[in-house]
Amino acid sequence: MFPKTNVKVKLVGKDGNAFAILGAVSQALKRSGNPELAKEFLKEAMSGDYNHLLQTAMAYVVVS
Repeated sequence: MFPKTNVKVKLVGKDGNAFAILGAVSQALKRSGNPELAKEFLKEAMSGDYNHLLQTAMAYVVVS
């Protein structure tokens, strides 16, 4: 499965807090010119548990 964008977000070595992940991915999407995709990501990512959040992040951006 390939992510929806080629936006890269480094999550390895950062705080594993769900809110930190939500913020990092949504900010990266906004900075890349995709504010609507950032809203879509937040809605989808918050619709499940922590594992769902991680899977959703990997579906929207390139996670490293």
